Amino acid sequence: MRRFSQRTHLVTLSEINITPLLDLAFVLLIIFVITTPLLEQSLPLKLPQGGQPDVPLDPRLVRTVEITAQGVYVLDRRPLRLDQLEAVLAAEYRANPNLVVYIRADENGPYKHVAALLDRCLRHGITRFSLRTEAVRR
Repeated sequence: MRRFSQRTHLVTLSEINITPLLDLAFVLLIIFVITTPLLEQSLPLKLPQGGQPDVPLDPRLVRTVEITAQGVYVLDRRPLRLDQLEAVLAAEYRANPNLVVYIRADENGPYKHVAALLDRCLRHGITRFSLRTEAVRR
């Protein structure tokens, strides 16, 4: 009687199993769907209403500073003191004079934090900044 469980020669598969590849593709798709909304906004700020639609800018020219209602300054998800933030922005402006500073401040926070940042920017010649707002809903 012949046994089929013991093979004496090597068997090669001529078909590619794409199931693991599809599993990987679906996992990556799910990860991107979940993380994409988190990339747009790093702090949960309630921005004031108003403003015009943006003109597209090169993202390498833009630095976004966020100011919480408690007066915490955040640059690249790192909380900084105002003097540290001033030093970083001044160095980046010296390296790139086309720098644009986006300022996202919570609408319930005191305006003095925004004014202090604007004053520090103007001291170093940074005149291109944008006070970010929510688009008007119609």
